[in-house]
Amino acid sequence: MPPGRRDLDLLPKAHLHLHFTGSLDVPTLAELAREQGIPMADFLVDEDPLTVPLTARGWWRFQRSYDIARHAVVSEQAMRRVVRTAAHNDAIQGSRRTEIQVDPTSYAPYVGGIINALEIVLNEARLASQAEHIQLGVIVAASRTRHPMEARVLARLAARHGGEAPGGVIGFGLSNDESEGDTAEFGPAFRIARKAGLPGVPHAGETCGAEHIAVVLDTLHPTRIGHGVHAADDPVLLHRIVEAGIALEINPASNVCLGVYPDTASVPLRTLVDAGAQIALGADDPLLFLSGLNDQYRIAREVHGFSDAELAELARSSIRASFASDADKRTWLAEVDAWLAAEPVGLLEASA
Repeated sequence: MPPGRRDLDLLPKAHLHLHFTGSLDVPTLAELAREQGIPMADFLVDEDPLTVPLTARGWWRFQRSYDIARHAVVSEQAMRRVVRTAAHNDAIQGSRRTEIQVDPTSYAPYVGGIINALEIVLNEARLASQAEHIQLGVIVAASRTRHPMEARVLARLAARHGGEAPGGVIGFGLSNDESEGDTAEFGPAFRIARKAGLPGVPHAGETCGAEHIAVVLDTLHPTRIGHGVHAADDPVLLHRIVEAGIALEINPASNVCLGVYPDTASVPLRTLVDAGAQIALGADDPLLFLSGLNDQYRIAREVHGFSDAELAELARSSIRASFASDADKRTWLAEVDAWLAAEPVGLLEASA
């Protein structure tokens, strides 16, 4: 830890953009593959981050990599291992609450259907939350590459299991390739979720531009937007997002690995923050990009020049944007204040 800086592992925060299999770390994936007797592709375990161009072929390579990794998650035990690993890895990085996204249809064939798949995740979320001293919320996410009717089925399933505490569904999302599907056709699924009290958290505005975000705002009425980084390209749209209080889940490392920006310095984090946007930094898929939650805060600190006070405000923003209870948010916000009030490393030693 360089002198004059506070430890990011001790900074209380919330992690709001994390995908299920993508939350694994390399050693755990390799172990799951060995247990299943599955040869895992070398590029998934070589400690070299996946990097692809911002093209249809690039997205195909990313999705193919994710699907190969998912071949190791083909049992109830493996699914529970994913949840436990996500809880543990985020807890040691200071996350007080992690909201992980899962599409249960991807795991349903191995555990007897989508109901069983979701209930396994929810049950382990409750158990892992207790064991790791973290709140693990679950977002059910439909895929843009599947029929919108399937999204309605998932929305109804999510509604049946809604609940603020660990072990309940806390939101409804829409993921996969942003260029696929007709956004408006997923509107009915999001209406089902909203009617059940589940906020919408669709992906938008990462691989597609600001116009894609506008369509999502108009048709899906989200509470948060997964990514949304291209809102920085349109000041009018960005002002609309800020005024509506819609939080953006920004994932700097994955933006670069997916070819959205050439380097982390080009990610418009400062532009979004200066405009007043509510930002929650996230890791997206640590397994593929080899970049965890605190790596995003290090990018903000080391590349974008955020001070400890500004990093604390990013952490507060993530907590406020979470779907935790108001009481829990107050507790964690006070912990952020305490982190900032503590003397930085080096200054504390000098005064000793």
